[in-house]
Amino acid sequence: MKAFVLSYRGEEVENRYRISLALWGPRGLYGYAGDPTLWTYLRSSAKPFQALALFLTGAVERFGLSEEEVALATASHDGTPAHVEVAAGFLAKLGLGPEHLACGVHPPFSKEARRALEEQGLSPTPLHHNCSGKHAGMLAAALALGVPWEGYERPDHPVQRLNARTLGELSGVEPRLATDGCSVPTFALPLARAARAFYLLARPEEAPEAYREPLLRVRAAMRAHPDLVAGPGSIDTLLMERLPLLAKRGADGYYGMALLEGPRGPLGVALKVEDGSGQAREVAVVALLRLLGLDPGPTPWDRPVLRNYRGLEVGHLEARLEVRWV
Repeated sequence: MKAFVLSYRGEEVENRYRISLALWGPRGLYGYAGDPTLWTYLRSSAKPFQALALFLTGAVERFGLSEEEVALATASHDGTPAHVEVAAGFLAKLGLGPEHLACGVHPPFSKEARRALEEQGLSPTPLHHNCSGKHAGMLAAALALGVPWEGYERPDHPVQRLNARTLGELSGVEPRLATDGCSVPTFALPLARAARAFYLLARPEEAPEAYREPLLRVRAAMRAHPDLVAGPGSIDTLLMERLPLLAKRGADGYYGMALLEGPRGPLGVALKVEDGSGQAREVAVVALLRLLGLDPGPTPWDRPVLRNYRGLEVGHLEARLEVRWV
């Protein structure tokens, strides 16, 4: 079945963003659009599964990590002062600092946080990087395993091998690896198999026994602290505040969700805008939720207006989703 986000300029379609997505339910593949067998990288949508290492290694207990710190380990956060404070406290519990993070540096996603730094004449640090919580979690896992934390970002490091094994066992397919934007491995899976992993995040009791409690605790942390998983006004935070689900954006048009309940029951969702468009991704995600009978209320991604540099309205985006139910 075909699925697109259409970009209109005036009354004509100027661009078509092709969508592939897969829905996984209790009996397996539940529905799809485009190509559910498409191999593609989860990017940051894998973070809830990478955060499982905090529990699988005993790092949470060893370092007394809070639910807020676990939530930040799943985050693509906006770099607000609240995010930076949690990240700094996380590292302090490990006896480490921002200089030990291998993620690099970028300005905060939050416009307000970015402007505040500029007004104070300050430069961003690795704590502002949207992946700083994930990297702190990987450092914690390395220390809990009793292995050197140096090189924790390399694919042959024990923490990264653990993460790859975790994704493989939850998806049922061995992932393919490449290097993510923050220098750690990123994982490619067929969309349907990634959706299976997200389904198990919604239904931990159906996962292999070793993962049940870790999945439940990661799920609880994300649900309790959606503000730390992204930030005010970000789609992940807004959806988790309004609906019974877990939402996790990934770079280059990827999106993963665990729907805890709804008219069609618990579902795992993996969605990819095939050309990587971020603005089309949000429009497709909200349209899909409405198609599944979940109403997030008014959002900025319902038929968003396109404007030129003078602020004139020149077009809009809208989704056309046709899902085949299996």
